[in-house]
This record gives sequence, structure tokens and C-alpha cells, in this order.
Amino acid sequence: MEFHRFFFYASIILSISVYLFPIMANSMGINYGQIADNLPSPEDVVPIVKSIGATKVKLYDADPKVLKAFANTGVEFIVGLGNEYLDKMRDPAKAQAWVKENVQSHLPATKITCIFVGNEVLTFNDTSLSSSLLPAMQSVHTALVNLGLDKQVTVTTAHSLSILETSYPPSSGAFREDLVDCLSETLSFHQKTGSPFLINAYPFFAYKGNPKQVPLDFVLFQPNQGVIDPATNLHYDNMLYAQIDAVYNALASLGYKKLAVHISETGWPSKGDEDEVGATADNAKKYNGNLIKLMSKKTGTPMRPNSDLNIYVFALFNENMKPGPTSERNYGLFKPDGAPAYSLGISSTSNVAGSNTTTGGTNGKPLSPIPTPPSTPTSSSTGYLSISPATQERYEFAGTVLLTALILTKMLLW
Repeated sequence: MEFHRFFFYASIILSISVYLFPIMANSMGINYGQIADNLPSPEDVVPIVKSIGATKVKLYDADPKVLKAFANTGVEFIVGLGNEYLDKMRDPAKAQAWVKENVQSHLPATKITCIFVGNEVLTFNDTSLSSSLLPAMQSVHTALVNLGLDKQVTVTTAHSLSILETSYPPSSGAFREDLVDCLSETLSFHQKTGSPFLINAYPFFAYKGNPKQVPLDFVLFQPNQGVIDPATNLHYDNMLYAQIDAVYNALASLGYKKLAVHISETGWPSKGDEDEVGATADNAKKYNGNLIKLMSKKTGTPMRPNSDLNIYVFALFNENMKPGPTSERNYGLFKPDGAPAYSLGISSTSNVAGSNTTTGGTNGKPLSPIPTPPSTPTSSSTGYLSISPATQERYEFAGTVLLTALILTKMLLW
């Protein structure tokens, strides 16, 4: 590495460390998307990842340059097989060839621990994709077994939160009826192979969709009254935890109470279009800064207080070639030149919601936050995942129904 480039990145890392090192979580994960033409080389990304204390990285492909750059660093990797590969991966021979080239060849120097096959497949309303998902996962797992790698590398897939039919209150969390059969087969695979259930959760979309109804402090982990789940009497003071517990409950309703849940994507954009309410650097700083603070505590959600939060922040860099609204290109903690997109401005423990997940009521009447409407998929190995107009209409209808129910609930509470 040239001296001037080394000095540049070293100075950036030193300044970042002042903000981040005191509070980093040992289990912090970061999404490393590369839909851009101006990102640093993978070799230069290594010290940036280490500077934020991330020990896990999620790729949307199996970029050999990245995997080689991170060899012998101890950083764990989830590598991805894009939706465009699902049909091909149904063939066991092709799956084994892919695993040999993209996973086995990098082990053990690079610590690849998981392969996620497909991203938010079940919410595309594409039967060819959904019907290929489980067979592709099975073929990739079989390849790992044949190569003697199944004990160190698991196989999973990432889901959008819109696979839920209901998410509020968390105790009523349930999967969409039209997806239950498909999900049940996938969940059985997870249970048999010991792989985690991945979910992408974005409280940002809830606030963006209903800024007058959704309390901003509730989605940003700021101090607030929170809400009580009437069925469990559990107190929630941030939306992400409520979303996660809704997923836990949906899994339990199908008999998978002990299945591990990992948050494969969550984040907040630092910039957006005029109609993207809440997409500001200040809100991104609060969301990601407070989230990282909570992760460092190694505590779980109100429903699962003893379960570690395995969360992958989205994303490492702003990506200038992602299509869609301005927010899509501004989720990064860093700019392409390696400078922070904003200071995380970590607040003290007492000022972070979720640091004390107790049960019971609060002084005064609890708020009734709007649950997140099913979110628009935001990333993949092939770019922005737009949803069909028909799907968008269904999302809007569902959001209207939930909003009406919550307004009535709020009236009753008062």
C-alpha cells in the first residue's frame, strides 16, 4: 500500500475509533454491499471494518477479492447466492461446483460460516423463484456435507418482514397464510441443519409511511414511554425489538420456538428525497448509534431477554449505483472515500431506549406505536429489489387496516 494512502486511512480510522471503540459489540455485523463504482479496494476496507469493531460481515455474493483480502483476519463471513442463481442451484452438481469454487477454496484462511441462498424471495410473488428456494438450499447443504464442511458452514435465506401477516402487538405475530406451507418446509430445514432464520427489519419504513402516527423516539431508540403488549404485559420502548418478538411469536406458532433469529439487515438512511420523511443524518446517527450501544450490552428482546442479538447493520458504504429513491444510496456508515458519513455520537446508557426491558406498565398511559408496514426490499447481489404494483397495493391495504386497528386501540387505552 502506498504511504500516502496508508496515512489517509490510518488518520480516518484513528478519528473514527474515538467515537466507536468504547461501545463496540463483539458480535456486531455489517452488510458490505458493492453496488457502486467508487468504493475502496477490499484491502483498504479491512481496517475500516476493524475500526468499527465489526467481527462479522455479510456479502451479497462471494467476491473472491473481498474474501482473499480478509484472510487470516478472524472476521466471520456470510456469503450470498443471488436470486438469479436459484434455478441453477437446484442441480446438486452445480451447487457442489459453486461451493468448491466460492467457499471451500477460501477456507480456512477466511472464516466463512454461512451461505444465504436468495434474498427476500417469498415476497416477490414469483412462483418460479419461491419453488426453487428450498431445493437450492438443500442442494447447497448437500454439497457442504459431501465436502465435509457442513459442521462449520450453515445454509439459510433472508426474508423481508413482509412475510408477517400481523406484527402488532408482538404477541400476535403471525406469518402470512399464503406463505405458511412454504415457510414450514423451510423452517424444518433450519431445524434439521441448525441454521438461523434471517429477517430484514427496517423501522425507517414504518416512520416514513406514517410520520404523524409513529413516534420518532420509538423508532430511534430514544427515551419514550413505549407500549405494553396487553397479552404478555411486556414493555417495548423501541420498534425493532417489537418487530423481532413478532417474528419469534410467528415462529413459535408454527412449532419453532427455539429457532435462532438473526437480523440480517437493519439501518437508517442519512439522506433521502423530499417525500422520504425522516431520512436525515441526525436520525441515522441516533438509530445506528443507539443500536450499536444496545448490541454492546448483549441483552435480548423483552420476549427473549437471554438470547443474543445477532444484528447486521446496513450498510458499510453509501452505494452510488443503486437505483430507486435517494435513500437507497445513503444507508452507509461511510462515504466511498472511507470518511464517516456522519458521527455516530454515541449517547450514554441511560439515554438509550431498550437498555432496560422490564415488564409491566409505565407512568401514565403507554403510547401505541404503529407497527412496521411490510418493507420494500432494499438490497441484493443484483441491485435494488423493487416490488410489483400489485404487491405494493396489498402492502398499502394492510397498512391501512393496521393503522385503523391501532387508532382504535389507542382510543381504548385513553
